[in-house]
Amino acid sequence: MKFRTTDLLDAHPELEACEAGLGHYGGVRRFSGEVVTVRCFEDNSLVRELLKSAGRGRVLVIDGGGSRRCALVGDLLAASGQAQGWAGILVAGCVRDSAALAALPIGVMALGVQPRRSEKHGQGVQGVTLELLGARVRPGDLAYADEDGVVFSQQPLTD
Repeated sequence: MKFRTTDLLDAHPELEACEAGLGHYGGVRRFSGEVVTVRCFEDNSLVRELLKSAGRGRVLVIDGGGSRRCALVGDLLAASGQAQGWAGILVAGCVRDSAALAALPIGVMALGVQPRRSEKHGQGVQGVTLELLGARVRPGDLAYADEDGVVFSQQPLTD
């Protein structure tokens, strides 16, 4: 992939961009794809279900409410997503198993690391518009992530 988020924003200042705070935890630091959205709070049931489905190069964007009390994604879920063809996972919340995540060939970005796993009560909603770290993210948007951050567009972009 040849895009750079800095160049994309310079060329398209109207793009939605996440505020600073997401760190890289996966083995891939530059990724892009069509967005699938999930809103869940301290319950990763829907995240687990989605990452076990065909990813088709998409990016799962998870609004975990910014919770730092538990992780919504760990190495097993990320490995499942990678095996199913997901390009990346963005978490407004935490991940765990960071050393194992770093070895996986999938993009994973999150607010931080927390060893505690999430609850599993079947809660959450998929396919909703999110307000995520200062960016409006809609299902079907395109996410572009690299070392400098994350931007979202409704149209395919090149730098």
